[in-house]
Amino acid sequence: MPDEVKPNSVEAPTHDAKLAAERIASGAEKTPMVDYEADYAAAQELSVSEIDRTGEGANAAKAATQSKYEIPQPEETTTPAQATGNPDDYLELAKEVGASKDEAVTSVNDDLVQKALKKGKPKNSH
Repeated sequence: MPDEVKPNSVEAPTHDAKLAAERIASGAEKTPMVDYEADYAAAQELSVSEIDRTGEGANAAKAATQSKYEIPQPEETTTPAQATGNPDDYLELAKEVGASKDEAVTSVNDDLVQKALKKGKPKNSH
């Protein structure tokens, strides 16, 4: 269903639009009719190219986006963690962490490590 355009020269974004709105308001030019449904239907037809209506569109897209270089598949590697009960390992780790200036504790000594080890043990170990 066509709709009648009601131009307003005050709201016209350009000088040409303002002149056209004034000519329509004075009756010197006919008010254009706009059929939104027909325009929308035409736009839908134009939004899909001819190549996309066939299977050739998918092939062209694949060819256009295909990598020009061979990409190797990633290899999965695992690094097993060696479980140790040696407190010296933890002491060395604590020294590395303590060397950081961003942390609250900047110095770690043997007493601090021993306190941490004691606190880390459960109270009721059967």
